[in-house]
Amino acid sequence: MAANVQTKIKESTVDKTFLITIYILLSIVALVVIYPLIFIVSSSISSPAAVTSGRVWLWPVDISFNGYKALFNTPEILTGYGNSIFYTAAGTLISVALTIMIAYPLSRKTFFGRNTLMMIITFTMIFSGGLIPTYMVVKQLHLIDTRWALLIPNAIWVWQVIIARSFFQSSIPGELLEASEIDGCSDMRFIWSVVLPLSKPIIAVLVLMYAVGQWNAYFDALIYLKSADLFPLQLILRSIIIQNNGSGAMDVAKMVERQQLTELLKYSLIVVATLPVLVIYPFVQRHFVQGMLVGSVKG
Repeated sequence: MAANVQTKIKESTVDKTFLITIYILLSIVALVVIYPLIFIVSSSISSPAAVTSGRVWLWPVDISFNGYKALFNTPEILTGYGNSIFYTAAGTLISVALTIMIAYPLSRKTFFGRNTLMMIITFTMIFSGGLIPTYMVVKQLHLIDTRWALLIPNAIWVWQVIIARSFFQSSIPGELLEASEIDGCSDMRFIWSVVLPLSKPIIAVLVLMYAVGQWNAYFDALIYLKSADLFPLQLILRSIIIQNNGSGAMDVAKMVERQQLTELLKYSLIVVATLPVLVIYPFVQRHFVQGMLVGSVKG
């Protein structure tokens, strides 16, 4: 009876060196990514004097929450948070729905003129009307100083349409549609009962991309909005920074104190503005990675 002999493949010196090099490079990349996050959080809870003097480089120094107190003592902050949550939720819902409505028909070979429409849509990635014509269109539609100005003009992003179209082409076979038609299923029923349940990965990708874009949106609000009660969080945070940077008749001690608070506010604002995105991301990470891989394989 032959003895079972377990053979272990021995890695060569070149392979070991290659793996060690990869680990070292990945560790360096991880440090480059993680260090700024730690530095920002540490700076936001350090004393203003420690931040401006450069004594904070990793861990907090003279822990202080003056930056957050100054932020949340401003009534406009809560208004901005509420507006940003509304813009993010409503804008993401509108954008995802419209993207799926465009991308799915373009993925079907039976859709007449799909290649021409795809060329027209892709053309807008390279050439656009510009800021002034876009503003004139928004003004003619009477959307200036309304919430719709932040939801409609940039509701659809071409790159997201391309990713969703590729996903539908590779994940929703035409045979499935033909079988549903034989059973008497309408197009809307097929999309609702078959396509959407099978498209959770790409929907998670679209939700995350559009939500992050809407949450960080700043320029459109600066152009189209005039009423302070409609401002999103990003615009209000900008106003706080400008107000604290303002110069006026004050003694040297007050001026130094304001400059220190302004420097501290910058880090506190970054934490406040990015926290919601960091909270949402872990819940959609699994679907996000899967959707990106599937949606980018086939064009």
